[in-house]
Amino acid sequence: MKLKRINKAVTVLLLLITVTAVGQQQDKTPAYAPPGKLVDVGGYRLHLNCTGKSEPTIVLIAGGGDFSFDWGLVQPKLSLFARVCSYDRAGLAWSDPGPTPHTMKQDAYELHTLLKAARIKAPYVLVGHSIGGLIARVYAEQYSSEVAGMVLVDSTHEDTTLMYQGKLVRVRETAKGIAVPPVQTMKTSPPRPPVAEDIEQFEFNQKMFGAPKTEPPFDKLPASTQTIRLWFRSQPPRAAAGSDYWAEELQAMYIARTKTPYQLGDKPLVVIIGKSDSGNPPPGISADEWKRISEEKRQQKVGLANLSRSSKLLIAQESGHHIQLDEPNFVTDAAVLVVEAVRNRSKLASQH
Repeated sequence: MKLKRINKAVTVLLLLITVTAVGQQQDKTPAYAPPGKLVDVGGYRLHLNCTGKSEPTIVLIAGGGDFSFDWGLVQPKLSLFARVCSYDRAGLAWSDPGPTPHTMKQDAYELHTLLKAARIKAPYVLVGHSIGGLIARVYAEQYSSEVAGMVLVDSTHEDTTLMYQGKLVRVRETAKGIAVPPVQTMKTSPPRPPVAEDIEQFEFNQKMFGAPKTEPPFDKLPASTQTIRLWFRSQPPRAAAGSDYWAEELQAMYIARTKTPYQLGDKPLVVIIGKSDSGNPPPGISADEWKRISEEKRQQKVGLANLSRSSKLLIAQESGHHIQLDEPNFVTDAAVLVVEAVRNRSKLASQH
């Protein structure tokens, strides 16, 4: 019995050492200086990188797991035309871990707070890639007067089917009907240190996939940016993952859209989608089923043009999911198109 107690104590001690090491990593100065500035948004800081001058300001919202510098082929060109701001969500790159849970409403609130704290004048043209497209839409819902127009870059759809938690599912249908928590602050729900599962998942990924490496299309970024990207991807988690309310949020967006079409009204919107390429199906999924799902997802993305009465659909035939890297001019031209429509108070050719 005494030996069991000793073994248990050793296990707890090792876990505490691991968590402490990760906590120290959180406080460690990143190996690379941020290109922008760190802005306090209520007891924690988010990284914001703004370039250019003219209004309206273009705000670039990255997809899941991507960073501010992944817009590196787009932001310099857009800066010649307007003020452009990219940023890193809480816990990513130079940004501090923020309150939990990390809901899309929380992300929209933090972006709103960040732009206000940095004195970036509204209204904005939001450019959202992948999940960033969903965050842009939540932002437009929560802060409608601050949004002048939008560009959706191969955006995730609220009715999407994905490999989610190890299964191929229509994500919103996994919602359990629980309430999504309201926006949190560092006083109401501060980030917690990584738990054993977070650390184990990180270590498992390292063993399974090896050290992070640059793969297409990220190899199109400048070499210096690729180096920074690899460094951040190699770092252990700085906070616990927290609860997941994504399915609930997607379900709410789905229901809201069925009740209110043209949620953006007459605000100029450009929707960009990549080429139709389903690729190889995941294990256990037939080729026919995967092809059907891929075509459904494509049609869903096409349908995003119906979010506004003033919209345009563009198809980047040479691009995969990261159009801003495969064909950056597509994204640049789309943003310019929306900015010009805002400045001239004109409508885009409708796609419906």
